[in-house]
Amino acid sequence: MAGAVWTALNENGTLVAKDLKKAAKIKCDKDLFLALGWLLREDKVDVKEEEKVLTITLK
Repeated sequence: MAGAVWTALNENGTLVAKDLKKAAKIKCDKDLFLALGWLLREDKVDVKEEEKVLTITLK
């Protein structure tokens, strides 16, 4: 899943969580957040929250 998220961000640039989930073809939020956790741990992405909307971008 982390690879699919990274690829979606690499192809599309900065995305909000809802659009990233669709672009990476992930079916549930849990899988998206697990993949984001992995990428955050590896220091591959930045996540910002504004008004309860997550914006994700590659570093």
